[in-house]
Amino acid sequence: MKHTLIFIDTETTGTGSNDRLIQVGYRTTDGNDVNEFYSTNKKIEIGAMATHHITEKMIANKPKFKDSPIYFELKERFKKNHVFVAHNAKFDVAMIEREGLHVGPVIDTLKIARILDPNEKIESYALQYLRYLLGIEVEAVAHDAWGDILVLEQLFYRLLKKIMDEKNISQDEAIDWMIDESKKPTLFRSIRFGKHAGKKFTDIANEDPGYLRWLLGQKEQEEEIDEDWVYTLKHYLHLN
Repeated sequence: MKHTLIFIDTETTGTGSNDRLIQVGYRTTDGNDVNEFYSTNKKIEIGAMATHHITEKMIANKPKFKDSPIYFELKERFKKNHVFVAHNAKFDVAMIEREGLHVGPVIDTLKIARILDPNEKIESYALQYLRYLLGIEVEAVAHDAWGDILVLEQLFYRLLKKIMDEKNISQDEAIDWMIDESKKPTLFRSIRFGKHAGKKFTDIANEDPGYLRWLLGQKEQEEEIDEDWVYTLKHYLHLN
């Protein structure tokens, strides 16, 4: 394998633009396992606690992420273009880069799972849904950074094998393909909510284009703009 991979997951004080890291876990293909907690000046939101179960008491005496050896290790790894592998990677990339690091190549297993399901037969692409759908058996607690990494690693290799088999390409070629595809916005084919739930976007564009224009307006006003949704809606409205 020509690439060094970093299977990484973060837990945070919340999901807003001012939230910060409180746990970073990663496993690398050159043999390094890390799982550390960090303190921050931002209070942990109760909703976040209810998801990852990390409390203020648990991080009270921990160092700040920027002051930790892990910060500098990741900085060096990113300089060497080690590949950042995460599920819904844009969230973890944003959190890491908010701390002053610059991430190199990225593989987003959520995007790759979508691409490998062109007929959208899978009900959900959430990490834990895919874990049980694919029968990934690991001792892992959901929504804990380390537990999610163990699932992520196994999911990645399942996806990698599928790509190698379907495209008849080598492991390195498949990884390069995943990196390239992860850079692109995802084109959704159907909608799973609202009054048109279950319909194809092509049909909605013909029957009710006003709804797509309305939805595009909503998506463009969100604090964190979802490029996949904006790309999809503009595509079917012929605005791309």
